[in-house]
Amino acid sequence: MRFTIDEAARATGGSFSIDPVSDQTEITSLTWDSRSVEPGALYVALPGERVDGHAFAASAVAAGAACVLAQHELDQASADQIAAAGAAVIQVPDTQAAITALARAWRDRLEGCVIGITGSTGKTTTKNLVRDVLTAAGSVCATKGNQNNELGVPNTVLAAQADTRNVIVEMGMRGLHQLEELCGFVRPQWGLVTNVGESHIELLGSRENIARAKAELLEALPAGGMAFVNAANDMTPKLLEFADLDSRGVTCVFYDGTAQAAERRATLSAADAARPAVWSEDVRLDAAGCPRFALCACGFDGMSEPVRVKCALELRGMHNVSNACSAAAVGFAAGMEAAQVAAALSGAKPEAGRQEVIEAPGGFTVINDAYNANPDSMRASLSTFAALDVAGTRIAVLGDMGELGSFAPQLHEEVGAFAAECGLNRLVCVGQLAQGIAAGAQKAGMPADRIAMVADGAAALADVREHVASGSAVLVKASHFMALEKVVEGLVE
Repeated sequence: MRFTIDEAARATGGSFSIDPVSDQTEITSLTWDSRSVEPGALYVALPGERVDGHAFAASAVAAGAACVLAQHELDQASADQIAAAGAAVIQVPDTQAAITALARAWRDRLEGCVIGITGSTGKTTTKNLVRDVLTAAGSVCATKGNQNNELGVPNTVLAAQADTRNVIVEMGMRGLHQLEELCGFVRPQWGLVTNVGESHIELLGSRENIARAKAELLEALPAGGMAFVNAANDMTPKLLEFADLDSRGVTCVFYDGTAQAAERRATLSAADAARPAVWSEDVRLDAAGCPRFALCACGFDGMSEPVRVKCALELRGMHNVSNACSAAAVGFAAGMEAAQVAAALSGAKPEAGRQEVIEAPGGFTVINDAYNANPDSMRASLSTFAALDVAGTRIAVLGDMGELGSFAPQLHEEVGAFAAECGLNRLVCVGQLAQGIAAGAQKAGMPADRIAMVADGAAALADVREHVASGSAVLVKASHFMALEKVVEGLVE
């Protein structure tokens, strides 16, 4: 972003409690972390339960911030230091709302295509793949990590330059109308939904309501926009019903990364078969669990006949074929050639904590998938683990999955039953809810002496250390609040 201090004050509706030396001083970045201030930054003082960002305003200015956005008065010592440094303070009623206001104003200046991405699973991986594909075709700004909430989304918009060719915004939600609110200032021209699963079912109550919430991204697309939807997901018809794309002049693009994609295409109506589409054929996993497949596409502008190109991913798991096909669809829509798209996908690397393979000093392999979990991603991770070529024992460390509400007992048991079919030599279940995983596995026939129930990561680490050996492989997965990355750290130290 690039705002003068005066423009920032007007965009946020704020007033100066400390006047700038010049209201034409330019602000070139934004942060609410005083440790990451760059020269010319706008430091946003966010209040918090444990730490109040206003207490670090003076140190942010000392580090180079040109302006502070505050929602209450600073202490006198901080105010004096800021004034002496020649920085300004803009007072607003709500600093978080002010970040959104700045993003809304900056969005008006963006010249490129803004692409929104949401879904129950695979958002961050898909966002990374779309980023990697489109980087081969021009400048890209994409959400960092999984910063897809009320702070991360506007920050992504503000991180783009006015002439950035493609701005990729990952958008999370936990309830109805949240995506609607985010889209109100993001104003995406293209929207991609990875799938509709069971995450957030605690708050929304049913998968149909989840589809209703996800459809808010597609409903926000303008005439002439493009919607990318997963043809293999059973809730896609609901998404399309809610979004009503055709009557609004929004192009619907199907993608399908399953082994049954070609069969499914043969059953499409004439109207749906005529839509732009990307699908996979001849899908297989290599010994490392990495997909190899034929990437196929048809119906995009400039594509006179269907294309087919070989594609090999470094990401593990069959589910990543779907993520790759969705990213390829965005690339084809942007006018890229098939070989260029396939090359970009083949060069994509996994993100830390997401199917990250680490060789431990003890001669065994750790699959770090501890960043987050829901029932769909648990099953995908277990399937990938089962397909991995392992010389020794397979040990899965699975922890609680959050935000499942009254559905939690049943969904944990279902994951346990699935785990029992994945060739595990040992299953370590961490946490109160994960006892359901243990129960489900035992009901499905896994011997009780191969199942451990432990309270926390420390106990899980002790159990794994007792059973792991050279040639073993250990999968670690749970919702982020379980902090099972500590198990990974303990195994690879």
